[in-house]
Amino acid sequence: MSTGPGAHSAPAPTTHDSPPGPSGGTRRSSMFSSLRVRNYRLFFAGQVVSNIGTWMQRIAQDWLVLSLTGSATAVGVTTALQFLPMLLFGLYGGVLVDRWPKRRTLLFTQLAMAVTGIALALLTLSGHVEVWHVYVAAFAVGLATVLDNPARQSFVSEMVGPDQLQNAVSLNSANFQSARLVGPAVAGLMITGVGTGWAFLANGLSFVAPVAGLLLMRGRELHAVRRAPRGKGQLREGLHYVAGRPDLIWPIVLVGFIGTFGFNFPVYLSAFADDVFHAGAGSYSLFNTLMAVGSLAGALLAARRGTSRMRVLIAAAAAFGVMELVAAAAPSLWLFALLMAPIGMFGMTVNVTANTTIQMGTDPAMRGRVMALYMMVFLGGSPVGAPIAGWITDAYGVRAGLAAGGAVSALAAAVVGLVLARVGGLRLSVGWRRGHPVVRFVPRERRKELAAAV
Repeated sequence: MSTGPGAHSAPAPTTHDSPPGPSGGTRRSSMFSSLRVRNYRLFFAGQVVSNIGTWMQRIAQDWLVLSLTGSATAVGVTTALQFLPMLLFGLYGGVLVDRWPKRRTLLFTQLAMAVTGIALALLTLSGHVEVWHVYVAAFAVGLATVLDNPARQSFVSEMVGPDQLQNAVSLNSANFQSARLVGPAVAGLMITGVGTGWAFLANGLSFVAPVAGLLLMRGRELHAVRRAPRGKGQLREGLHYVAGRPDLIWPIVLVGFIGTFGFNFPVYLSAFADDVFHAGAGSYSLFNTLMAVGSLAGALLAARRGTSRMRVLIAAAAAFGVMELVAAAAPSLWLFALLMAPIGMFGMTVNVTANTTIQMGTDPAMRGRVMALYMMVFLGGSPVGAPIAGWITDAYGVRAGLAAGGAVSALAAAVVGLVLARVGGLRLSVGWRRGHPVVRFVPRERRKELAAAV
C-alpha cells in the first residue's frame, strides 16, 4: 500500500462501507484477481506448500506427545506453549515489524521455523526425542510467530495494494483452510506408514517454498510503506492509536469476544461426538471436516465480494452466534453435522472482514502494531475461553456450553453494531420496499427522507 498520512492523521471514525469503485458503485472483483500480481502469486504458492506442512506438524506433534506421555494434559501444555509467546510478546513483535522491512523479517521467521521442524525431525528419527524437546520446539515456533504473524498479515498490502487487499486476505484464508483439509490427512498416512519424524521433516523442508517465493519477489513492484523510526513509547503509541479509533477498536473487541467464547470447538465437538451422539472419533472428524469446508467457502465468497463492509462483519457475527444456538439444540447427529458448514462459513467471514477492515483503516506505519494486537486478541482468547467453556460443559452439559458461546457471540455483535452505528451518526430505518420489509442503518439526515419514501 502506498505511504499514508502520519500516525495521528488517520481518517475520522466511520462505519461506512469501503471506498467505491471508479464508477462510484461497490467494487467487485473476480475470485482470484489478486493472483494476477506476480509478487503475491509467489507468496501464495509458497504458502500452499508451507501451510500443508504446518498442519502436518500440528498433528504429528500432538501424536508424539501423547505417545511419549500418554497424557492429554501434556498435549494441552504443548499447545499452550505455542500460543504463550504471542500472549506475552505479541505487541512488542508488532513494534519491531513496523520498524523492520517485512520481507526480510519473513525470511528470518520462515527459516527459524524450518530449523525447528528439522531439528525435531532429527531427534525423533534418531530415537532420542523426549517430551521436553517437543515443548522447546513448540515454544520456539511460538516465538517466531510473534514476528511472523503481524509481518505476514501486514505484508499482504505491500504486495497487492489497497484495491486487492480483501481479495488477497480472503485467498490467504482459503489457502489455510484448504491445507487444513489436506495436511491432517497426509500426516495421518505418514505417521501410520513411516512415523512422526518424517512428518516433522516434511514440514521443515516445506519452508523452502515460501523462502524461495520471498527471494524471487521484485522489490520495485512492492507498494512502498513508510517504516516507523526507532523511538521510545511506540508500544504505548500503538495502543493509544487504536483506542482513539472506534472503527478499529470495536471490530477488535467483537473478534475478541467471538474468539474467546465462540470458537472453542475442540471442547464442544469432541463432547457432542462422544457424550451426546455416542458416535466416536469418526463423527468428530466429520464435524471438523464440514466446518473446514464451510470456512473455505466463506473465504472464497469474501474473495469474490472484493469489498470490506462493516455491516457484513456485524451480520456475519450475529449469524455465527445464532447458528451456534441452533446447533446446540440439534436433535440428530446429521443435522448437527450439516450446521457445521454454515458455522464455519460465518466464522471465516467474520475473520476475513475484520482483518481487511482493520488493515485498510490503519495507517501503514502503525499496521504491524495494530495487526499484532488483533492477532493477540483473536488467538489469545482461547486459553481464557476454553477453561470457561469446559467448566460450563462439565457443570451444565455440552449443549449449554455451545449455546452460551453462541449467545455471547450474538450479543456482542448486536452491542458492537449499535455502538458503531451511534459513532457513525447512523439510525435504524424500518420500512417496506416492493412488498418486503427493509431494515438498515442510515445517516441521521436521511432517516426522514427514507421514511417518507417508503
